[in-house]
Amino acid sequence: MKNNNIEIANRLRGLREMLDVTTAEMAAVTGTAEADYAEYETGNRDFSVTFLYNCAERLGVDVTELLTGATPTLSSCSVVRAGQGVITERRHLFTYEHLAHNFKGRTAEPFLVVAPYQPEAEDKPIVLSSHAGQELDYILEGQLKLVVNGRTTVLNVGDTAYYDSAQPHGMIAVGGRDCKFLATVLKPVEE
Repeated sequence: MKNNNIEIANRLRGLREMLDVTTAEMAAVTGTAEADYAEYETGNRDFSVTFLYNCAERLGVDVTELLTGATPTLSSCSVVRAGQGVITERRHLFTYEHLAHNFKGRTAEPFLVVAPYQPEAEDKPIVLSSHAGQELDYILEGQLKLVVNGRTTVLNVGDTAYYDSAQPHGMIAVGGRDCKFLATVLKPVEE
């Protein structure tokens, strides 16, 4: 199930306006300039999963509602067949397939992620993001260069990284081929 920027932007703007939240507040929540945030609401910019996650948290909705316009309804068990998750192609051509989009009250956001190999990216700084919670990345295919809070490591098939996702982090595929990995974002624990 694919989604597109215009539909997500319309849902985002509609929810923000309905809840009487300013673009300045949303910009602060997403770590962007207000003008940049406003550009996201036009649908002319690609959304990162982190951006959408932070928006959903502030607006008090499940990220699935921003992605699909539907509220998750399952509470006992969710089965998502191969290739049937909500697919978001974002963040430097990364493809994220949400693997539990129809389960309500999730404490984690599981994604099957494909990071495309881009030779030119190996010589550039990795784009970093951060969001509340923790994250686990498990490599299924290829290699992933991961940066977390200034520390760089290369993960291979079968390797796992678990980290505080509030720390600046980012990743790229290396080794000459795309990298496929399971990313599970755990929501912060409320005290």
